[in-house]
Amino acid sequence: MRAGASVELRELELLVAVTETGSLGQAAARCGLSQPAVSARMTNLEGKLGLRLLYRDPSGTRPTPAGTEIAAAARDVLAATARLLGAADSLAAESGSRLRVAASFTVAEHLAPAWIEALRADLPDVSLTLEVANSTLVLAAVGRGQVDLGFVEGPDREMVGLGSEAVTTDTLAVVVAAGHPWAHRPVTGADLAGAELIVRERGSGTREVLDEALAPFGGVRSRLELGSSAAIVAAALRGEGPAVLSALAVAADLASGNLHRVEVTGLDLSRTIRAVWPAGRRPSRLARRLLTAAHRDRPGS
Repeated sequence: MRAGASVELRELELLVAVTETGSLGQAAARCGLSQPAVSARMTNLEGKLGLRLLYRDPSGTRPTPAGTEIAAAARDVLAATARLLGAADSLAAESGSRLRVAASFTVAEHLAPAWIEALRADLPDVSLTLEVANSTLVLAAVGRGQVDLGFVEGPDREMVGLGSEAVTTDTLAVVVAAGHPWAHRPVTGADLAGAELIVRERGSGTREVLDEALAPFGGVRSRLELGSSAAIVAAALRGEGPAVLSALAVAADLASGNLHRVEVTGLDLSRTIRAVWPAGRRPSRLARRLLTAAHRDRPGS
C-alpha cells in the first residue's frame, strides 16, 4: 500500500458487492451507482493497495486470490464499523431524554398510557413520541431504526433481525350482541370458522392469532374487516355478527352488559405482547425504564 494512502469504507463495500454478485453492473445496482463509477472505484482501490483484486472479462468479474482475501478482511472491517456505529447510537440515545416508541393499536390504547404515566412520574422531563400502527408496521419501523422501541402482539414467533422480550399476555374474546344465538352457549373452533366474523385487518397481531387458531378448521371467514377495535365493537353492538378482538378492548362493554362474551372450547386464543428493538444494540436507558414500567404493570406482578 502506498505511503499516505487511505482506503474508504465505500470502496470496501463495493469490493464486497462485486465479489458477491460477480458483476460490476449488479454491484452498481445494489449500491446505487453507475457501472463505470464502480469500475473506477475498484481501479482506484487496486492502485492504493498495489494489488490486482479483480479479473474482468466478458463473462463477468471475479476476484483474484488477493481480491478474495482482501474482500474477507473488508467484511470484518465493515462489520466492526457497524458495531461501532450501533454502540455510538445507543450511547447517544442513553445520554438524551428523547424516546421514540411504536405500538400496536391494542397496546397503545389499553396498556401504554399507564406505562408512559409511570415513566413520566420517574422522569418528568422525558420527551416521548408514540406512533400507533398494526403489528406488522411496528416491526417494520423498529427494523428500519425509525423508533427505539416497539410493542406488538401476536403468536409467538422468531423475531428475525430484532431483539425482543415478553412483556405481558392478552386473550382474544369472541363477543356478540344480546340477541345473538351464541350469547348463552359455548362454541368450538369449527363454529367460529363456519361463521362470518367481524375481525381486524390482515397484518394486525389480533388477526394473526385468529388466523393461526382457525387454520386447522379452514381459516377465517370475515363479514367485516376493520382497522380499529372501536369500529369492531360498534359493529358488534349493532348486531352485525360475532366479533373477535382483544379482551382489553371490550372489557367495559362486557361489564355493562352491552355485549356478551362467548365461551370458546378447545381453542387457544391467548397471545404474548412483546417489546422489540433493533438487533445488535441493547435498549437505551429510557427504553429500559419504559420496559420496567411495563413489567411492573403486568397482572399479578
